[in-house]
Amino acid sequence: MAFIQEEDTAEIKEQIGELTNEVKVLLFTQSENCQYCGEAEGILEELSQLIDKIKFEKFDIERDAEAAKKYDIKRAPAIVVMGEKDYGIRYYGLPAGYEFVALMNAIRMVGTNNSELAVETVQQLSQVTKPVHIQVFVTPSCPYCPSAVTLSHQFAMASDLVTADAVEASEFPELAMQYNVRGVPRIVVNEEHHFEGALPEQWFVEEVLKAVN
Repeated sequence: MAFIQEEDTAEIKEQIGELTNEVKVLLFTQSENCQYCGEAEGILEELSQLIDKIKFEKFDIERDAEAAKKYDIKRAPAIVVMGEKDYGIRYYGLPAGYEFVALMNAIRMVGTNNSELAVETVQQLSQVTKPVHIQVFVTPSCPYCPSAVTLSHQFAMASDLVTADAVEASEFPELAMQYNVRGVPRIVVNEEHHFEGALPEQWFVEEVLKAVN
C-alpha cells in the first residue's frame, strides 16, 4: 500500500525544496501498543525514497534501548529529525493530515541548515541560559497546528538549549490529560507554562522567554 500518492509527489518536493545537507529521520517503534507505528514507517520509507538526501533509520525502543536512551525516547511512534547534529526536534505520533506539513518543514530546515527565523528572534533565543522543553499538542485535523509546531522546531534549531516535541494528542491521551489539553494547538513550556493558539513568531518567543524567566 502506498502512503504517498503519485499525484502528491511534486507538491512534496516543492514544499521541501532543494536540500543541501543530508537529513537523518529516525523512527522509534515498539512491538506492542503502537497503533500507528506501521503507518509511520511506511510514510518515512516512501519519503526517503522520494528525496535522496533523506536517510531513514528505524529503531525499536526495547531492542535498541541504547539508541532510545541517547535520543531520550520513551514512547512510540517517535520521530527524530536531525542533520550532522541532533537539534532536539521530535515528533510523537503519526505525521498525517495537516501535521505532515510540519514534518516537511522540519526536514527543509535541517536540510538547508536554516532555522528561517527573524534575526531578532534568534537574538532573543541567544539570551536563554537554561534548558527549555517545548511540547506542542496537535491533532491531524487542526489547520493551525503546523505553524505552532514549526515555530517550536525553529526555536530548537536556533538554540542548543531548546528542545521541541510535537505530540499527537489523541495518540497519547495520558499526556493530553496530564497537561489538560482541551484545544489544540496547546503549547507547554518547561512543564508549567502553557498557552494556546498559533501565535505569531514574536509572541511565541515572548511566551517561551516568560517561562524561562
